[in-house]
Amino acid sequence: MTAPPGTSGRSATTLRTASLRTRTVLAVLALMVVLLVGLTVSVDVIFGAQLRTQLEDRLEDRAAAAASLVGTVDSDELADRLSAQGLSVRIESAAGEEVVAGPSPDQLRQGPPAGLGPDGGRRPGPATGNGSSDDPTTSGEVSVAASAISGDDQLVTLVSTLSDGSTLTLTASTAPIAATVAQLRTVMAIAAAAVLIIAVIGVLLVVRSTLAPLTRVTTVARSIASGDRGRRLRPDRPRTEIGRVASAFDEMLDDVEGAERSALDAEARMRTFVSDAAHELRTPVAGIRAAADTLVRADLSPADRELLATQIARESGRASRLIDDMLMMARLDRGLDLIPTRVDLGRLVRSEADRLSLRRPSLDLQTRVPDRPVPVDADVDRLGQIVSNLVDNAARATGGDGAVVVEVRIDDADAATARIVVTDDGPGVPAEERERIFDRLVRLDPSRDARAGAGLGLPIARGIARAHGGDVTCVPASRGARFEVTLPLAVA
Repeated sequence: MTAPPGTSGRSATTLRTASLRTRTVLAVLALMVVLLVGLTVSVDVIFGAQLRTQLEDRLEDRAAAAASLVGTVDSDELADRLSAQGLSVRIESAAGEEVVAGPSPDQLRQGPPAGLGPDGGRRPGPATGNGSSDDPTTSGEVSVAASAISGDDQLVTLVSTLSDGSTLTLTASTAPIAATVAQLRTVMAIAAAAVLIIAVIGVLLVVRSTLAPLTRVTTVARSIASGDRGRRLRPDRPRTEIGRVASAFDEMLDDVEGAERSALDAEARMRTFVSDAAHELRTPVAGIRAAADTLVRADLSPADRELLATQIARESGRASRLIDDMLMMARLDRGLDLIPTRVDLGRLVRSEADRLSLRRPSLDLQTRVPDRPVPVDADVDRLGQIVSNLVDNAARATGGDGAVVVEVRIDDADAATARIVVTDDGPGVPAEERERIFDRLVRLDPSRDARAGAGLGLPIARGIARAHGGDVTCVPASRGARFEVTLPLAVA
């Protein structure tokens, strides 16, 4: 499947960008609706159950009051008193006689009788006879022999057996309870609607204030995209959610700006490198061309021809070395392929020093290596190139006939590190130049002749050392220059 143009190498993940404000408001409102519905249902159920319990308690109080009046009033009077409370009353004596008073159960199903109070009863007058009250609820200390409560959604019935053996049946309507609960539902619905309206306005204001920092993030991002790269958010509270986002945004901008600066610097260095390399190659190529033209066009003696041929060979060798060095730098930039083997660093340095002594017989080259082996895992040819470059650099600094000492040591501070120390008795390196000399095509004295080199030996030596996990540095010395190569010792 072919990727769309411009998306090569990029993640295909799509960020969902639904409105955070809308999602937040809807989520809060949905939560409030659920809570309000749950509260309404809970109040409805609990309040209705409480009212029904109160109605059942009222019937039990009436039955208890009726039990206290047994023997003091007859069944008809007792039934009238009880029915005055809006109840359906039926008294069946032990002999089978039945007295009925008040509305029938069917009438109660149709609603409470007219003229009754909210609780379905009337207030009776003062009590008469035997110290008892006309309101049976005032006499609740005498219990009935037995009682049972039953009912449905519309009626509640209490059947009690009195002490004289008669059966008292009291029936009350639940219509007042249903009306009260209905009124409560209406009030709760109106209150919930008002709360939701207020909540919508409040949440919109709060979310708008909360998301204001994101608007600033957008403004800063667009300003940076327009070219104002120095702007930053700098949150005052970096530990909050938006603070962490702002901090991450600033860090990303710093990284992007640093990467851009590094890319520009790398491009500038590359242009300088190409320009300097072309300049360095121009000299030997021009010498080769001039000598070749003279050989072809001029009538020269055999001695002059031999001299010009020697010059062509020398300049060709110089150009070849420069090209090889530039190719090496390109390999180091790409990642040098090493062939590491276990090698004794002392023996390798001594062998390379012997080879360099043959090449530079006028150089006073000395080696100092430990008596015991110094094992390292390294590419022998590349490691030899480090020593060769450092010795060649020291030879050029001393004019080719100075004293150069190459030592191999085991680091006293770090027993897992070996060091190659190259010192000379030349003019030394100024403190401010000890790091710059490792840049490409840098020479402290550009006015020197071809023997000064192209300024690639030290960068190549450092690149090879770092590829081995070590480094090359120029350190202070009491006399001349001092270069140290650090390499990790081989693990046994």
